Amino acid sequence: MHDTLSSLVERALVGSPRPLEFYLREHSGLPGPHANINLANDVSSLLAASLPQHADKVRSVLNYWMSNESKTVVSNTPAGFVVLCGVLAFGFCAAACPEWRDEAFVHLKQYASSPFWKVCDFVAMAYQRLLQADAHTTLVQLMELAHSGNYLLQRAAVTTLAEPQLFYSTDLVVPALEVQRVVLAYMHAVPAWERRREDFRILRRALGHTVSVVTAAAPEEGFALLSECATWNDTDITWILRENLRKKRLAKFIRDFVRNSEVLAPLLD
Repeated sequence: MHDTLSSLVERALVGSPRPLEFYLREHSGLPGPHANINLANDVSSLLAASLPQHADKVRSVLNYWMSNESKTVVSNTPAGFVVLCGVLAFGFCAAACPEWRDEAFVHLKQYASSPFWKVCDFVAMAYQRLLQADAHTTLVQLMELAHSGNYLLQRAAVTTLAEPQLFYSTDLVVPALEVQRVVLAYMHAVPAWERRREDFRILRRALGHTVSVVTAAAPEEGFALLSECATWNDTDITWILRENLRKKRLAKFIRDFVRNSEVLAPLLD
């Protein structure tokens, strides 16, 4: 972590937030395919570490980043990166300070409704930080998103739990699989005319990746879910299953769970 960033955070906390904002913009990596996640993590860590002495000042910085017109600037721009740093930092701060968590969940739900992939990625990272601090409460929030019937909120739920590092603790594997199951079942119930919506397609693309991540952590249970879904004869669900079965992370399980399966083996063709 650079001394420059630490110095700029200190200046922001004493009432000069603009130099830090300009630094984040300059080093955002945007516009471009990848935002500077390391920088976002570093500034979030510094702000969370400042909470014991400067809680009100940290809140002022985050409010400055996430307020007024900036709320709509969440696309592939340097200004949008500043907002995303605020989203992530709120998660870090709420993980460190339980009194912030209710407010953090409100903010994260708001930003989870964005169609932009980068926003969802930062929301997921914030939820993941909160999972490490308070798994029970955060899982309740994610399950509410999964049951919401809102495709973008459901995308945030499945994306948050598609992180291999979370599964170093096996306590999260079963809930993660259940969130995938709930959202897949919701998708299966969506009528054909509604599946042309862009937010439905966004959720479908996310599930084309997330199910395999959880399945790799719990192969027996995961492939049982895949097999169940394959019996639905649902074209969108079948697309999701095919996409997940193509992932390299599942290659070592194909022989044991797929080759001799009447419902999954045809999806390899």
